Amino acid sequence: MPGDVLLLSNSRPPGGDEPFGHARAVLASHLGDRPVWFVPYARADHDDYFAWVRRALGGAIDLRPLHAEKDPAATAGAAAAVFVGGGNTFRLLHDVRRLGVLDALRANPECRYTGSSAGTNLGCPTIRTTNDMPIVDPGGLDALARVPFQVNPHYLDPDPASTHQGETREERIAEFHEVDHTPVVGLREGAWLHRAGDTLTLDGNPARLFRRDHGPDELAAGTDLSWLLTTSS
Repeated sequence: MPGDVLLLSNSRPPGGDEPFGHARAVLASHLGDRPVWFVPYARADHDDYFAWVRRALGGAIDLRPLHAEKDPAATAGAAAAVFVGGGNTFRLLHDVRRLGVLDALRANPECRYTGSSAGTNLGCPTIRTTNDMPIVDPGGLDALARVPFQVNPHYLDPDPASTHQGETREERIAEFHEVDHTPVVGLREGAWLHRAGDTLTLDGNPARLFRRDHGPDELAAGTDLSWLLTTSS
């Protein structure tokens, strides 16, 4: 059976409290006492990013720096668990592809996967529902498909009082559904999706579900979304 998956919208809870303070319990239960290889390639300074996350988690997780390995792809291919951090999704996909880590993780489906923000995008079939600017050409948009649906991390609800004239997240997801039927979970800050075996649960905060030819569905924290694991529309 494929390894379990935890997809966080973000590393900081709403209100700017300590990093991962909202998700420490689920991180601990999901990752347990396994060695966890941290994938920092969504940001430019890998050493600083790894140190920041390790401090934030306070030693509760046996976190190890994948970027410091002589052969990151070989390490990822044998890893029991990985934690893919946030930053720019295009840079992340570019680097894991260039280093062979993407293919190594594809060949290691039993590896327990955790993603935050850009790392959550990488766990989807593609990165086409990211909010990020394409600062680098990643050589294709296909990702890991640890879940069969898309996620939009950091989802923001339309603000009727805003004077901003650009597209809302809802409008951008509607554009995605003009060309693709894959469901999209709009994951608000402080929310996460946890797949354990054949069970998928939303927790932390509410989210929104977008499907082609459907109106958006509001999802409460605690909602069982296991049906999304076996449907593509």
